[in-house]
Amino acid sequence: MGADFSTKHDQLIAYMEKLEVGARVSVRKIAQALDVSEGTAYRAIKDAEARGIVSTKLRTGTVRVDSSKREKIDRLTFGEIVAIVDGQVLGGEAGLGKPLSKFVIGAMQLEAMMGYIEPDNLLIVGNRDKAHLSALSLGAGVLVTGGFGATPEAVALADRLELPILSSAYDTFTVAALINRAIYDRLIKKQIVLVSDIMNADEPVASLPEEATVADAMAVIERTNHNRFPVVDRERRPVGMVTTKDLIGAAPDEPIAERMTPQPKTCTPQTSVATAGHRMVAESIELLPVVDPDGRLSGVISRKDVLQAMQQIQHQPQNGETLEDQIRRRFVSGQDEDGRLYYEGPAEALFSSPMGHLSEGVLAGLVHHAAARALRDHRRGNLIADSQSVYYLAPVEIDQTLRLYPELIELSRKFCKIEIQVLADGRKVAQSMLTARLMEP
Repeated sequence: MGADFSTKHDQLIAYMEKLEVGARVSVRKIAQALDVSEGTAYRAIKDAEARGIVSTKLRTGTVRVDSSKREKIDRLTFGEIVAIVDGQVLGGEAGLGKPLSKFVIGAMQLEAMMGYIEPDNLLIVGNRDKAHLSALSLGAGVLVTGGFGATPEAVALADRLELPILSSAYDTFTVAALINRAIYDRLIKKQIVLVSDIMNADEPVASLPEEATVADAMAVIERTNHNRFPVVDRERRPVGMVTTKDLIGAAPDEPIAERMTPQPKTCTPQTSVATAGHRMVAESIELLPVVDPDGRLSGVISRKDVLQAMQQIQHQPQNGETLEDQIRRRFVSGQDEDGRLYYEGPAEALFSSPMGHLSEGVLAGLVHHAAARALRDHRRGNLIADSQSVYYLAPVEIDQTLRLYPELIELSRKFCKIEIQVLADGRKVAQSMLTARLMEP
């Protein structure tokens, strides 16, 4: 059974690799194509997604993607390593564009070291000439630390195999830390949802030319059943937005340009969903045009699309942990004996300022998170801060226990005001007032 599953699994992966970029992928379709169970097809699709062969988007489902583009996101190249460690290229310059799969620190005997090295690895080691030659012969690049160079023999071998041999003035520990930080940053960036992830690029965008009339607009409204449209010029660049409300009382032959709202806000496919959402709330926008690098209309996203994306983000596993994640993970919510909600955690050294007490920036972030936590008890939605004032009454010493009491002062469908009291070991150290807009369906 195990061998048969492995064979079927490999066949499913190979089948998806042969699909054209943009082709839809579904469990049922894959299962029927290769006559396997839907459970086997599901596991293969998840594996293909991990490998970057397919990608699942909120509105379009699972589609075949360009693996080479995803690989560039997930894996560092030797050329990028040079920039990260302030290094120089000693040889094998033709291979700088190659991606590396992992790095190995050569802090052992040569024979033991070779057991850990595989093709596409990067060996980080000092001035050990035999290790340089052995790693290159196994298909791995070499990074020489401590500012040391390499022998002419190693440089010649690197050029012949097109495998970079690099040098950095930093020590091995510093170099490994710099590379690890770069990989970690990529994991964080990878989990940021972009507009391109929620935009359906395959769906035709309903728009109106700027020379159209009100009668033309009414015909498009009847055909598409939409009530908002971008207005574009002859180069398909957005020049305005028009809604059904704008057309009330207009004559059929009246130019749409006289009814539209000019100079519409736009975003690009690389804009984060959080930024797009903030823009839509701040400007009271229901539909946001998406433009390509030349400014031409390539799609639209609605407020509903953004809300669904932000709700899904909150339930996604975290691949890389940001500083804010680390702070929030150390704080828990609870209720005191009077039934008041609080948010409590330690003031750790990681959050300290140069003066040795809790950073004011960290405290402001905790205040914002406590406010969002209080809001969730009343309704589901995302909070976008308009203003936040914090009065610091006393410094917070490291290792003190912080307790934040958020109290909802005012709440409407689109607005809230929350007061937060901050105590350290029972003593009041700060007070804040936060006003925010609510992003809800």
